[in-house]
Amino acid sequence: MIITRTPFRVSFFGGGTDYPVWYECNGGAVLSTTIDKYCYISCRYLPPFFEHKSRIVYSKLEQVNEMSEIQHPSARECLRFLKVNQGIEIHHDGDLPARTGLGSSSSFTVGLLHGLYALKGIMPTKMQLALDAIHIEQNILKENVGSQDQTSVAIGGFNVIEFGKPDNIRIRPVTLPGSRLKSFQNHLMLFFTGLSRTASEIAADQIKETPNKTRELTLMHQLVNEGLTILNSKANINEFGKLLHESWLLKRSLTNKISTTAIDEIYEVARDAGAVGGKLLGAGGGGFMLIFAEPGIQPRIKASLKKLLYVPFQFESSGSQVIFYSPAKI
Repeated sequence: MIITRTPFRVSFFGGGTDYPVWYECNGGAVLSTTIDKYCYISCRYLPPFFEHKSRIVYSKLEQVNEMSEIQHPSARECLRFLKVNQGIEIHHDGDLPARTGLGSSSSFTVGLLHGLYALKGIMPTKMQLALDAIHIEQNILKENVGSQDQTSVAIGGFNVIEFGKPDNIRIRPVTLPGSRLKSFQNHLMLFFTGLSRTASEIAADQIKETPNKTRELTLMHQLVNEGLTILNSKANINEFGKLLHESWLLKRSLTNKISTTAIDEIYEVARDAGAVGGKLLGAGGGGFMLIFAEPGIQPRIKASLKKLLYVPFQFESSGSQVIFYSPAKI
């Protein structure tokens, strides 16, 4: 039995520049962190005492005899990629719901790859996990996804992630004094909008519009270093929140599917209550809203958004981990 724990991620700046269609020609970068909310994957070789060969348990239960019968795309292709031909049992549990902008699908892929590697007695590097997950999602499944989620959740921590040519990914950990980092975290709030969506469908429009959005994507790339400069200086931390607001306005302009009337209303209510800035996490259309506000203002914002679920969180730095390992007994 193997159990892996892979974090979800929160991205601040640079989303959209992590799509290969952009960064392979222009370079890209994101400023993001992983948080203490996780995807758990348990897997084991299934003993040969059942009518079915393999069992996959997530929001559905699949009991199959052939790999081709597996409906879950990532589970099926991870098994094929690592040539796992024995009967397998996979269970998925998550701290937060899927399709909500926190990189949950990539956390699943990275976590499952990590578990399957462990079953085979292989210890991959965190970067190998990231690159394998990117390959599966982009090249095998042909999903409209970028490269930040897989990298962020595999590596873990608060980082600038830079993208160049294929497989050329550079990690720059953000190093801040403890007091500055604590102040920064204390200004962040996370709310669940109650809306879920399929990121790939929204991202398809964004990818299609990439050639027409050179100015916007160039500015979004530049905001990564601007945000980092604010954090590494003695500037008022609220300047970071103002930059988030600027970035959100830019992101909204990429396609008309990124925001909705309901999301715009949530953001405006938070701003009216004193929030400095914020953004919708992920590709858009729903999921989690990140709000940046002074700690003293936050009770007022919570009251104004009382219909939404507030989710406290902290940064984490471990990335994907095998947290339980017990070799097969049969």
